[in-house]
Amino acid sequence: MNSPAGAKIFLACGYTDMRKQIDGLAQLVDQSFKLNPFDNTFFLFCGRRCDRIKALYWDGDGFVLMYKRLDGKSSYQWPRSAEAVRELTPQQYRWLMEGLTIDQKKVIAKRSAGRII
Repeated sequence: MNSPAGAKIFLACGYTDMRKQIDGLAQLVDQSFKLNPFDNTFFLFCGRRCDRIKALYWDGDGFVLMYKRLDGKSSYQWPRSAEAVRELTPQQYRWLMEGLTIDQKKVIAKRSAGRII
């Protein structure tokens, strides 16, 4: 599931009622998270089972609702913290989609080219 180019990515921490459809998820974004669901933003939701997620996105003339269910025993490493919503970097989104936690303990730092001794 690819996020739209240039879109911000927000993740709803904790559990979301996966019976909610477009209107219910847009209302959750607006009222609970105090964010505008019509912005260029990709919103991610997960229920109690961590093998399926929903994504909500406004593409300019309507909402797009995406649903992804993993096969087998795979699951997403979904944060269950008390934070209501969390903004993700593109790298954190890739980690999430690859089954990794978005809070990596250690990441190799990027370095600029230096002098060779």
